[in-house]
Amino acid sequence: MKGILLAGGLGERLFPITRATSKQLLPVYDKPMIFYPLCALMQAGAREVLIIVRPTEEDRFRSLLSDGSQWGMDISYAIQPNPNGIAEAPLIGADFLGDAQFALALGDNIFCGGDFDARLATAATTSTGATIFLKRVEEPGRYGVVEFAADERPRRIVEKPENPPSDYAVTGLYIYDGDAVSMARGLKPSARGELEITDLNNAYLARERLSVVRLSDDDAWLDMGTPEGLLEASQFVASEQQRRGERIGVPEHIGLRNGWVDASGIERLAASYGDNDYGRYLRRLIGDV
Repeated sequence: MKGILLAGGLGERLFPITRATSKQLLPVYDKPMIFYPLCALMQAGAREVLIIVRPTEEDRFRSLLSDGSQWGMDISYAIQPNPNGIAEAPLIGADFLGDAQFALALGDNIFCGGDFDARLATAATTSTGATIFLKRVEEPGRYGVVEFAADERPRRIVEKPENPPSDYAVTGLYIYDGDAVSMARGLKPSARGELEITDLNNAYLARERLSVVRLSDDDAWLDMGTPEGLLEASQFVASEQQRRGERIGVPEHIGLRNGWVDASGIERLAASYGDNDYGRYLRRLIGDV
C-alpha cells in the first residue's frame, strides 16, 4: 500500500486566509491540518507517501514533514501546477505509484472513530478494484452523492446534485488498485475544467469493481475547507481529545503503533519539542508502551 495526499489547490473557500499559505498548513486546534489525513494514510498501512502541493509551497511542507523518516516513513513531494481536479493525483503520482495499490486522501479531511479504524483496516486488505467511504450528511448536495439500487448496491455517483438521490456523501478518502492511473488517463475534463474523482469512481462502478464502505453514525468525518468547517474541526478535536484522554492526528502515535518507529525515536522527537505540551504528550506515549 502506498499513499497520496493531495494538498494542492488554491483553497479559495478559505480566502483571504489562504492567500499567503496553503490551507493544509493551517492549525486545527493543536496540530497542522495535514497531520489528520496523513494519519489516516498511515492507518491504512501507507508507509510510502507522496504529498502533492501547489507551486511555491514545497519548502514549507518539507520544513514541517521532512522526508518522513522521523516516523519510519518515506515521504516525497510533487507539484500540481494548476488545480485540475482530484483525479489528476494518480497522473501526477504515476511514476511514484507504478502498479501499486494506493490510498488517496484529501488534505482537508479528518476521520475519527473506532469503527472507522476497523473498516479502514478491512478495506486496505482488498487488493483489487476501488473502495470509497460514505458518510450520511445533512447537506448531501455539497458533495458527490451515491444513488443506490433497490438491492442497496451503488448504481451511480452524482456530483453535487440539486436533488440528491440519497444522503450518503463520498468522503475524501479512497483506495485504488494499480489500474487507477490508466483509468484516470481516460477521463475527460468536466464542464468546470477538472478531472473529477466522481468520474473515476463511476468508471470503476461501471466495471463492477467499486466497493462502498458506509461509516457509522459514531464515526466522524469533517471537511475543513471552509471557515465553518475549520472552526468545527478545531472544536471537535479539542472535545474528542478531552473525552478520550489521548490526542488524535498524531503521526508519532501511529508510527509507534505500526512498529515503524521505536521508543528511542519517539524520545528524540519529544526532545525536539522541548518541554512544551506536545513534547510531554510524546513522552507519555513511550510510558504507555
